[in-house]
Amino acid sequence: MPSEAIVHVVDDDLAVRQSLSFLLASDGLPVRLHESASAFLDSVKSASDGCIVTDVRMPGIDGIEFLRRLKSHGFTLPVIVMTGHADVPLAVEAMKEGAIDFIEKPFDDDLFLAAVRAALKHQQEHAHHEAQTAEVRARVEALSERESQVLEGLVAGKANKVIAYDLGISPRTVEIYRANVMTKMQASSLSELVRMALLVGIRPTGTGETP
Repeated sequence: MPSEAIVHVVDDDLAVRQSLSFLLASDGLPVRLHESASAFLDSVKSASDGCIVTDVRMPGIDGIEFLRRLKSHGFTLPVIVMTGHADVPLAVEAMKEGAIDFIEKPFDDDLFLAAVRAALKHQQEHAHHEAQTAEVRARVEALSERESQVLEGLVAGKANKVIAYDLGISPRTVEIYRANVMTKMQASSLSELVRMALLVGIRPTGTGETP
């Protein structure tokens, strides 16, 4: 795990915070403790790596409201909710509000650590996806208007001659634009180019039928 990936433990019970801090630290995971949801929101203004472990029942801002506040503050860290056996309906509600997992107390140490590791892996994959999407979007924005039109035609599955007919240019010119698009998008194949386009929301708008 990246050294900056911090596990934030948010719980009003000091004994729980200390116990989880010891458990996480013993597994080599950086941890930061918060005595309440308000304390977290007051002290952590932004966080791009790590995850949050919180109790569903806390005075003041409870776990459900905490999830809503996190969303409104723009936090995207995965959240694991700890719950008592009688609070399973609350845990389900927490999942609907965006929690990635919930664990019933008392829980096994290995089960808890596995859940945290899974949350951190999920966060890493999400961050990688976001970075990849931003990079592809920048490449798309660097295309000329005509190159963008050719890209849209390719995503729609149209042959070069169909794209040429639609745009009122020669098939040879389409081939040149297509080569430019492949180079600027850094795509090694048409399938990779289409995957990139779909990643940033470019969708097929027609068919590849010959006019």
